[in-house]
Amino acid sequence: MMRQRALQGTFWLLAGQKEPVPNYRCLHHPPLAGIVGDGGSSNSMMIARVLGLMRMPQISYLSTNALLSDRIQFPSFFRTIPSDDFQSRGMAQMVLHFGWRWVGLVADDNDYGQQGIQVVKQELLNSGACIAFSENIILNQADRNALHIVQVIKTSTADAVVIFALDTGLAPLLNELAWQNVTQKVWIASEGWSTSALFSVEKYRELLTGTVGFAVHHGEMPGFQEYFTSLNPEISPDDMFIRMFWEEVFGCKWVDPKASEASLWMNTSRMCTGTETLSGLPRIFDETNLRITYNSYNAAYALAMALQDLSSCRQEHGPFHQGTCADIINVQPWQVPLSVCSLSCRPGLRKAARQGEPVCCFQCVPCPTGEISNHTDSAECFKCPSDHWTDEMHEKCIPKVEQFLSYGEPLGFILTATSILFSCIPFAILALFISYWNTPIVKANNRSLSYLLLLSLSLCFLCSLAFIGYPTTEKCLLRQPAFGITFALCVSCILSKTLMVVIAFNATKPNKDLKRWVGPQFSYAVISVCTLLQVVLCAFWLILAPPFSEHNIHTQPGNIIIECNEGSSIAFWSMLGYLGLLATISFLVAFLARKLPDSFNEAKFITFSMLAFLSVWLTFVPAYLSTRDKFMVAMEIFAILASSSSMLSCIFFPKCYIILLKPKSNSRKYLLSKRKR
Repeated sequence: MMRQRALQGTFWLLAGQKEPVPNYRCLHHPPLAGIVGDGGSSNSMMIARVLGLMRMPQISYLSTNALLSDRIQFPSFFRTIPSDDFQSRGMAQMVLHFGWRWVGLVADDNDYGQQGIQVVKQELLNSGACIAFSENIILNQADRNALHIVQVIKTSTADAVVIFALDTGLAPLLNELAWQNVTQKVWIASEGWSTSALFSVEKYRELLTGTVGFAVHHGEMPGFQEYFTSLNPEISPDDMFIRMFWEEVFGCKWVDPKASEASLWMNTSRMCTGTETLSGLPRIFDETNLRITYNSYNAAYALAMALQDLSSCRQEHGPFHQGTCADIINVQPWQVPLSVCSLSCRPGLRKAARQGEPVCCFQCVPCPTGEISNHTDSAECFKCPSDHWTDEMHEKCIPKVEQFLSYGEPLGFILTATSILFSCIPFAILALFISYWNTPIVKANNRSLSYLLLLSLSLCFLCSLAFIGYPTTEKCLLRQPAFGITFALCVSCILSKTLMVVIAFNATKPNKDLKRWVGPQFSYAVISVCTLLQVVLCAFWLILAPPFSEHNIHTQPGNIIIECNEGSSIAFWSMLGYLGLLATISFLVAFLARKLPDSFNEAKFITFSMLAFLSVWLTFVPAYLSTRDKFMVAMEIFAILASSSSMLSCIFFPKCYIILLKPKSNSRKYLLSKRKR
């Protein structure tokens, strides 16, 4: 709200009327020559950006932010108080002067505190001092983080503590320090609280004794005391500031003419009469205590002296073109002489000499990719650290954005939900098969193999979850072997079921000694051997070239791609190739057995499932090789889900259809009648 009011007031002043109109000035009064204000740095920066467009002079009496010294961003801003840069360096030099080499730091968590304390910290470190701790006064918390800060101060052996803060947020910290009886500390105060009224509070007296710090400069203001003591609300009845000041100083209230008689009787406050005098007030209003007032005095006089110089200017001796002077009646804010060959290069650009011209003549060249310049008229650009990148203006290095397929982003959430949902389907089918365990369709083609296949399909869906989330070393070690082994188990079950169909049919023929292979031992032997080969392959992979987590800073400028390095691409593709080999054998055997006579011959369904499985993974290979970062991971998860879904739907959905929708076909009586026909 304060910033909005400040900006609104600026537009009112520029337009000369209450309804601001851009680029328009009402001339019913003398032209605006400059503005004194604002106090806070944040407001001053906002106002200065507007006034700078028209080169309108602005003189602040209290804005200390170091950024306001940038003549590129704020070309018409001036101030009568030093930048925080000077104060911060001065505080560091004072600390070093007294020999304090083990120092604690406390600061407000706003621009004033953070920028100031960072300069203090850097100056101390550059001079060989050490920082015991650095804590922030959190202004948007009720207790200002006081309890934590006091605990740090009490447990630290540092006896000197620099506090770079404003007095408005310091009271909770001082209360806690006094409550916990923290003594024997030397406080080094910034100007924001070094002359505060907090020093006159009785309970802080022992705590703050011995405090040293910097204060805003004060000086003599001729005629001020006479003016101050002559102030009276009766003389200036329309001045609301005098009435507010009067209530504050004398502890009274003015009678509200709109108030009812009953409310006046109920008001217990002492009423202001206007007969009170300022001459008898304590010395707190002495000029030595009115430091900000002195800065305001200097700001007003600086503007007045500039106007006086303009009015006393003589033609042919003026500062402008051919010795001309500005028109004092119609002064323009940009009428300031400027003589340069080349304008300054802003941060983000560097100076490049023009061939054959003096050194003052140069062109501004943008910094290359990955490099910055952080001050005006930089001669060269500097590379950012490997884990940082430049902002859009190439003015500072910012941390690179970490990228990986997380559970929180839409793609990761959808894949996670799909994996969990699809993993429940095999369990539902398993429950259905157990309920109808004694029916022909469940008993056909080895009931126990169907159960094992359903469990392995559920694991296939769930193994995709290992690919989502932050790629830790443990995840990188387990995710590909888990995928390879579960899929090997699944395809081995399908191969075993297909072989059982072929063996069972051929065992009924005369002179065929295949009945001994029809038992479950053969099926489990096939599954064990095929799965064990994949386990051995993955074990060698993990022993000889294990996968690991790595930070890829080269693929995408400005991003750190956190990914799993597979360790050995040969091992990865060998694992995938082995799955392809098992699936191909299963497809060929199932294709040859698809027309064998059987009531519930699974071979044709297995043929379709393996055809879909191979199609998915053959499509996956070029797609996987052409993608990068988290989309490569998403591509593999999609292939896992698609191939698992194809096996589940092709093999088990037809059986579920018969069990649930055609129960008559799933009976011994129906099969006998069908065979008779």
